[in-house]
Amino acid sequence: MEKNVALALILTTLAGLSTTLGSLLGLAIRKPGARFMSATLGFSAGVMVMVSFVELLSGGIESIGFAYAHFCFFIGIIIIFSIDFFLPHEWAGHQDLPRNQKDSKLLRMGLLVALGIGIHNFPEGMATFAGTLKDTRLGIAIAVAIAIHNIPEGLAVSAPIYAATRSRGKAFLWSFLSGVAEPVGAGVAAVFLLPFLTPTLLGWLLAFVAGVMVFIAFDELVPTSRSYDQGHVAILGMVFGMAVMSLSLWLLR
Repeated sequence: MEKNVALALILTTLAGLSTTLGSLLGLAIRKPGARFMSATLGFSAGVMVMVSFVELLSGGIESIGFAYAHFCFFIGIIIIFSIDFFLPHEWAGHQDLPRNQKDSKLLRMGLLVALGIGIHNFPEGMATFAGTLKDTRLGIAIAVAIAIHNIPEGLAVSAPIYAATRSRGKAFLWSFLSGVAEPVGAGVAAVFLLPFLTPTLLGWLLAFVAGVMVFIAFDELVPTSRSYDQGHVAILGMVFGMAVMSLSLWLLR
């Protein structure tokens, strides 16, 4: 049992910190242009939407049923909307804003994405932990799937923060912190929730997080992506992000 717990924590840590790979990918490009930012943010929105509906919400439905899962889903939307409402802002075309205003909006968006991904990673850490305790092979499969998901998520955090601050250190730090939420989730499960962690409780958490992720994608990522390029770059990036995530889910089934 102790060996399984240790392996679960190791797998969860590796999966969570794969966000740093996405962060390094985003930082490899020194001066991201408008089209790159539009495509990147669109891609990230596609990843978040696909993960939310195909993996998180569906997992909630499977665990607690259609009605309860959708109730949690919309509660997640309402809560993140309330946070957004009490931090009011106006979405204007980024190309028409002074430099300091563009940077402020980009930084705020990047931090919100980091928050959303951190919330998302927390129950995923619990899922990896519980899966590994049940079956080592199942835990490894879950960890690999989550690691693949986390690479573009790290890109989603680092790209806007770097564009706003021109600081590779800050971009990497926030991406790293969003991934750390995953082993933290596993640690909480190990210390506090292991005796009570059930498919029902996990289902409530997954459906709730799906609502948070969908709101961030449509309220923050998509409008900002469109503000950089009024053509089809944003939607193409979003579709490509959804396709990549669908492929990864199919290959790991």
